[in-house]
Amino acid sequence: MNEKEIWKNVLGEIELQISKPNFLTWLKNSQLVSLDKKQGVGLVGLPNNFAKEWVKNRYHKIILTSIRNLEGSIKNLDYVVVSQNKDSLNEIKDVKKTSNETSQSSLIDVKTDPKTNLNPKYTFKNFIIGSSNELATAASQAIIKSIGKKYNPLFIYGGVGLGKTHLLQATGNEIIEHYNNSISVLYISSEKFINDVVWALRNKRTEDMKKKYRDVDVLIIDDIQFIGGKAATEQEFFYTFNTLYENNKQIIISSDRPPTAIPTLEERLRSRFEGGMIADITYPDYEMRLAILKTKAQNQGIFVEDGILEQIASKVQRNMRELEGVFNKVIFYQQYKNQKIDNKKLDEIISEAIQVTPKNITANDIIRVVAEFFEVPSSDMTNKSRKQEIVEPRQIAMFLMRDTLKMSYPHIGEKLGKRDHTTAIHACEKISSEINQNPALNQKIVLIKERLYKM
Repeated sequence: MNEKEIWKNVLGEIELQISKPNFLTWLKNSQLVSLDKKQGVGLVGLPNNFAKEWVKNRYHKIILTSIRNLEGSIKNLDYVVVSQNKDSLNEIKDVKKTSNETSQSSLIDVKTDPKTNLNPKYTFKNFIIGSSNELATAASQAIIKSIGKKYNPLFIYGGVGLGKTHLLQATGNEIIEHYNNSISVLYISSEKFINDVVWALRNKRTEDMKKKYRDVDVLIIDDIQFIGGKAATEQEFFYTFNTLYENNKQIIISSDRPPTAIPTLEERLRSRFEGGMIADITYPDYEMRLAILKTKAQNQGIFVEDGILEQIASKVQRNMRELEGVFNKVIFYQQYKNQKIDNKKLDEIISEAIQVTPKNITANDIIRVVAEFFEVPSSDMTNKSRKQEIVEPRQIAMFLMRDTLKMSYPHIGEKLGKRDHTTAIHACEKISSEINQNPALNQKIVLIKERLYKM
């Protein structure tokens, strides 16, 4: 198959796994720019920066899995904005070049065990522990000595790029080492689980799938929030969960939000998740960010001036992937371009990687992003709808308009269904009073702000 045919098949698979509005919004106008089988790198093109960041952060795993099902040589993907202008074509060439130059080092890391799907590079030895992840780490280490008995299930949640996957895989690797391979472990992304359910139903091979997931001692599922709203997948996972739990098998789950904040999740699954141990991973403080950077430099045998690392740790605050991205780009300029990194160049690199404060965000942007987060129609947010599932999204949108844009209460009420200003006041005061007392609500707002700031 050529690249166009591969991408057509990939989109066909993804369309079955996500909602139609999300597919039409984010992936309909995407394309596969290139597929370098020798280097194992693919390049995906999106129409604008917001779509590029959104797809990269939310759909990377599902796209990579689908491509690898068709072309097993592909180990990594990069993303680029594609338009017809000259700058866009130059950007594609630059990304291809950078991807090829760095692909060898990244491919060295891709040594996943085909039996467990665990990558041996993820260990507790190279996992930096701090106040932001102390509880989740302690819970993970505790279950290693008491499989299926102490915290079952263990549900770990936190924002994008805060180290959930590293912690989950480190736990799986530690279990295998601790029990000398006598304990069977399977790590899987929720996207892969969804793919397996779809495949099993299509090919009438549900018994094979059941055996795969139910005959293990430890099942680790990453990004469980993506199964919400997919009835067949939720049902299969519910029965798998029960089978493992009743036989004292360990279940470890990660999500970008707590169970109560997954809007489309079945209540019976939500109650199962809440029946174990729930631990969050929050944003790391400055000292922890600096420790992560120094550890990376030491592990790679690369010298970076302390002042450079300190500035990166100070300015890149929200996302560990952003932190690593800035660090890798600094290394690229030092090693491949022999360019000295001064303050001006570092600020340029950081500004390209992150957007510290929101710029040019409108009320309509807030409405759209909140609606997408809760997977509800934007029209329901702005009309007279009183559906129960719209109440919280609408109140959060009102709060963000006031908090981020400093809009007046009458204007907020007008934007959201021509409501009276007292309704906007009540919504803003309600969210303000609950945000510091309700971790689930706080997490939702943090995630929504992340998406707004990346526009």
